Amino acid sequence: METMTATIERINANTIAPAVRTTREAETTRQRAARYVFAGLRIALGWIFLWAFLDKMFGLGHETAAKNAWINGGSPTKGFLAFGTKGPLEGFYHGIAGAAWADWMFMTGLAAIGVALIVGVGMRVAAVAGGLLMVMMWTAVLPPANNPFMDDHLIYAGLLAGLALVGAGNTLGLGRAWANLPIVQRLPWLK
Repeated sequence: METMTATIERINANTIAPAVRTTREAETTRQRAARYVFAGLRIALGWIFLWAFLDKMFGLGHETAAKNAWINGGSPTKGFLAFGTKGPLEGFYHGIAGAAWADWMFMTGLAAIGVALIVGVGMRVAAVAGGLLMVMMWTAVLPPANNPFMDDHLIYAGLLAGLALVGAGNTLGLGRAWANLPIVQRLPWLK
């Protein structure tokens, strides 16, 4: 009888219990730590995008002088694309340097990607848009200065994909609430 009871308890523990346990209850310390590490990386990468937007918008003096700020009539794309690009796509980037549409797309992208990452919403869209932006920035200077092909832009693009895949917006972010919105449930690519 004892063997039969132990067998039934083992079957229940392996079949019924996991179905009713939540993810967090079954989560190990390592998994919880990983969730928080990815959340921290998400917020840090979001700050990189948002800081680039703020500095170019207001000329905070870190990379952009106040006189070159976008709100003061400066172009966030002109300087680098006109003078900093090299390699096989140099002509393409010189052609769009300082174009109003390029400035607007670049600045909108930086702000939207930064906010999405910091808040933890729209991670799939932010990963695709941010990954595309990072790859474009990588192609602006080929080959990279310190490596035959690899640089931080490709690492950031890969990290963005990983953050979206692991649902990093759900920890220390509004990802779960965002995913429950009717429009996001209808259009899951907005997650």
